[in-house]
Amino acid sequence: MNAPAQELPLFYQPSGNEVTLFGEAAAQGMPVLIKGPTGCGKTRFVQHMAQRLGRPLYTVACHDDLSAADLVGRHLIGSDGTWWQDGPLTRAVREGGICYLDEVVEARQDTVVVLHPLADDRRELFIERTGESLVAPPGFMLVVSYNPGYQNLLKGMKPSTRQRFVALRFDYPAAEVEAGIIAREANVDMELAQRLAQLGVALRRLGRQELEEVCSTRLLVLTARLIHAGLAPREACRAGLAEPLSDDEGTVAALMDLVDVHFA
Repeated sequence: MNAPAQELPLFYQPSGNEVTLFGEAAAQGMPVLIKGPTGCGKTRFVQHMAQRLGRPLYTVACHDDLSAADLVGRHLIGSDGTWWQDGPLTRAVREGGICYLDEVVEARQDTVVVLHPLADDRRELFIERTGESLVAPPGFMLVVSYNPGYQNLLKGMKPSTRQRFVALRFDYPAAEVEAGIIAREANVDMELAQRLAQLGVALRRLGRQELEEVCSTRLLVLTARLIHAGLAPREACRAGLAEPLSDDEGTVAALMDLVDVHFA
C-alpha cells in the first residue's frame, strides 16, 4: 500500500478516450470509478496516469477484512510510546496524490462510507482518532475499480456511493490491439502475439458457461513470456492459460483442444 518509487514510464495502449477523460477528471478534482473484467488493464492504466500526471500513487487491494483504520490510519505502540501512523488514504490526501482502491466492492460497506466526504464537493477526510479534518488539495484524486462480473446482492456498490464518481468502462482490447500489447510486454514477435491474441478471443467465447472467469490480457502476456523463455507453446499455454482458468480436468482438456487449433 506504499507509494512506489519513480520508475521508467509504463506502457499503456489506449483503447478509447480514457486517457483524456481521466485527465479531465483529475483537473476537475473528480473521483473516478473504473469497471471492467479481471486483467483488462485497469491497474496498469491508473499507474500510467499517475506517472503521466506526476502524482504519487497509493494502491490498496480491497478485501473482506479491510477496515477504515487500514485506510485512514491508527495509533501504534512501541518502545518510545504511542504514535499515529497515517494510512494510504490519509497519505494520499496530505500529499495531493492518487489513492486507488482496487476491487472496492470487496471492502465492507462501513469501510467504504469513509470515502463519501472525499468523493463529493466537500473533498474532506475526518480522522476521528486524532480529531483532524483534512481538506484535500487540488492534486488529490480518489480512484476505485471493480469487476462487474463478480457483483451479486451481497457484494455490490451502493448507488449512494457509485453516483459520486464519474465512470469508465474497460474491456479486453480488440485482437489486433491486444497482439501489439502482447508483443511489446513479452518481447515476442508479432506472429506469436497474433496467435495468442486469437487464442484469447476463442477462449473468451466460452464465457461463463465453462469458465468462472475468462482469459485476461495479463494471462496472455504471461504465456508469451514463458514461450519467449524457451518453453514449448503447448506447455506454456497449459501452464499460463488452461490451468489458471480452471481446476476441472475436463475443462482444462477442452481448453487445450483450443490451444491445439491455434498452435497446430
